[in-house]
Amino acid sequence: MNRKKPEEDRRIVRCAIYTRKSTEERLDLELNSLDAQREAAESFIASQKSEGWVCLPKRYDDGGFSGGNLDRPAYNELMKDVEAGGIDCVIVYKADRLSRSLFDFAQTMRAFDAYGVSFVSVTQQFNTTNSMGRLTLNILLSFAQFEREIISERISDKIALQRQRGLWCGGQPVLGYDVDRSSTSPKLVINAKEAEMVRTIFDLYLKLGSLLPVVQKLSELGWSNKTWLTRQGRMKGGRPFDKCSLHALLTNQIYIGMIRHKDQVYDGQHEPLIDTALFQRVQAQLKEHGKGLGNRLTNRHNALLKGLLYCPNCGYSMVHCPTKKKSKIYRYYVCQTSIKRGRELCQTGSISAPAIENAVIEEIKCLVTDEGLRREIFEQSERLRQSKIQRQEIQLRQSKMQRSRDQAELQRMSTEGEFGDLNEVRRQELVNRIAQTNARLSELESELERLMDSRFERTDVEEAITDFDRLWGLMKARERHELLGLLISKVEYDRTDGTLSIDYHPTAISALLENVEEVA
Repeated sequence: MNRKKPEEDRRIVRCAIYTRKSTEERLDLELNSLDAQREAAESFIASQKSEGWVCLPKRYDDGGFSGGNLDRPAYNELMKDVEAGGIDCVIVYKADRLSRSLFDFAQTMRAFDAYGVSFVSVTQQFNTTNSMGRLTLNILLSFAQFEREIISERISDKIALQRQRGLWCGGQPVLGYDVDRSSTSPKLVINAKEAEMVRTIFDLYLKLGSLLPVVQKLSELGWSNKTWLTRQGRMKGGRPFDKCSLHALLTNQIYIGMIRHKDQVYDGQHEPLIDTALFQRVQAQLKEHGKGLGNRLTNRHNALLKGLLYCPNCGYSMVHCPTKKKSKIYRYYVCQTSIKRGRELCQTGSISAPAIENAVIEEIKCLVTDEGLRREIFEQSERLRQSKIQRQEIQLRQSKMQRSRDQAELQRMSTEGEFGDLNEVRRQELVNRIAQTNARLSELESELERLMDSRFERTDVEEAITDFDRLWGLMKARERHELLGLLISKVEYDRTDGTLSIDYHPTAISALLENVEEVA
């Protein structure tokens, strides 16, 4: 319903000027775009002084707000004053200053009509007091929305082209990388300290075999997600790891030097953090865990072959089924076909758990006495040491590069005389990080020297393997189960001919060596 105005006030047209600029760029100038829009509107109001038009002193300026939505403080304040009856006419420099969305603009026009408020665009010379003005307005807004959609498409095409070239296109930084904005195009550079954390997280997942134990370990270490300083001087990020954020990190192909755009993956121009082979091993383990094989945790009855033993006849995994008679517990592995469809449909039926577990353990003990295997373990131990040395050298090189970048940025800030609270925060951050990097470099050099001097001899490896029985006895039930999971991919026992078949992982020897070293 239109608002009724007293007879004496009908000659006075109270005009509110609304201005908007999409970005905050140059708003700190003495005469900015918002001031220019307001001056043009004030001049137009002055030309209509004979009609009783007067300019209200209150300013409605939205600097740094998009016209694609109505979530703007000055716009909302304007609508409150319209509803309160304090405005007769809204003046803008151009129609798209009020809104670039045809739907939002139509909604605003309906609100203006409901409160008897007219609308005028200065540069387009029309108002909503007549039908021709409304028609022209809708046509102009249609073109404004079309232009906005074209701009959006151009931005999307530019991002797609940048990603095809392997360039970083903005967004939330990831752990292990910093954004170098010293050149015209921002690029990802390695943060040495965070890169070491990322590599450790990948290793922890392979070792622990499940997301939740890794999350708990990261919580104990006090590690969190990426933190960074915004251009406004605010610290963002730093949330504790959970299963979702950990999974996102482990599956992020940016760590192997790739850039993803929608469903496509391109070679990036940044240096990778993770070896491709290590990344693929993690993906394979995540896939297996997703199938439910992550439930291979030892239960209270210490079922060592849970998730590893399969029926040779029907191919299903065999379920650990303990039973209790009187005070004694009997353990069996039973084929799922027997459980679900009856024993007559599967020849394997059930197998004594202690018997099959002991048979598998004895098979492994015989395996480690093989002369060829001992030679292979010695060679792999040396390759493992060389791999650790190479990784340490990479961390050392990346730490030195980061220190050089930080020192260069600090020198540039001093030379160019940059000042202000935000730059002072950044300067102090660089000073602290350089000090931390220097301390870390000393640690890395000491560790590298230790690795260079820790070469295994053939006799050391043979002595450790020979004492496998004692080492197995020192392991806890969970450790034994984890070791078997690292060594074995599949076990089958055929009751008809009594044959035992064991399939080993390709990395079984490395896993055996690492566990022997840890227990020893």
